Amino acid sequence: MTDLFSVEGKTVLVTGGSRGIGLMIARGFVQAGAEVIISSRKADVCEHVAAELSAYGRCVAIPADLGADGGAEALATAVREHTPRLDVLVNNAGATWGAPLEAYPDSAFDKLWAVNVKAVFRLTAALLPVLRAAASADDPARVINIGSVDGIRVPFMEVYAYSATKAAVHMLTRSLAHQLAAEHVTVNAIAPGPFESKMMAFALDDPATRATIEQQVPLGRIGRPEDMAGTAIYLASRAGAYLTGAIIPVDGGITTHG
Repeated sequence: MTDLFSVEGKTVLVTGGSRGIGLMIARGFVQAGAEVIISSRKADVCEHVAAELSAYGRCVAIPADLGADGGAEALATAVREHTPRLDVLVNNAGATWGAPLEAYPDSAFDKLWAVNVKAVFRLTAALLPVLRAAASADDPARVINIGSVDGIRVPFMEVYAYSATKAAVHMLTRSLAHQLAAEHVTVNAIAPGPFESKMMAFALDDPATRATIEQQVPLGRIGRPEDMAGTAIYLASRAGAYLTGAIIPVDGGITTHG
């Protein structure tokens, strides 16, 4: 059973890996014995976090701005120069934008489409050579996209571009899963509920708002790092090898409300 959930020796790239959900996933993979590459927009932060994670195992930083033109291709080039094979790609980097309906700007849709959807597609396509190099029938290469419960059910807040782009990530996941299955590359998505992150800090740092959110979660609590890391490790391990095209809510039961 230990081997069934092992990711020992795998090479993993986590975008947006210097904070929040990305850091939870990156730390979990490092502690589980994988070699982890983290990428984020701010080079100094990315290098600092990689150095901290290296205390637990193997972690390197390759900074990149996935929201910029050519950012995904530049990151893919750097990753291909670093490693001849990539076992796991975690497309986590993303952004959000909240505003009232009639004041919601077009620029929000432009920015979030570029980061949340286009970069996922471009980076996955650009890394296919190293994903294929790691893939086999018994142990496929894995792509794990980070979606959101806000892409499954109507969100509680006015985040129109965010929820629309995360729904797009879910459909993109299914499309890529269908396309790449014959090449032994699986593609799945994790749809997180509330977790401690910069995106959620405005709500979770306020005790009253936090309590309200916890009351909306059937399991009655905010997600923990091991909840997110455990799901990603499952998808990357032998235990998750036969799963592709799935959208997995890790949300304490929020999506059971419909």
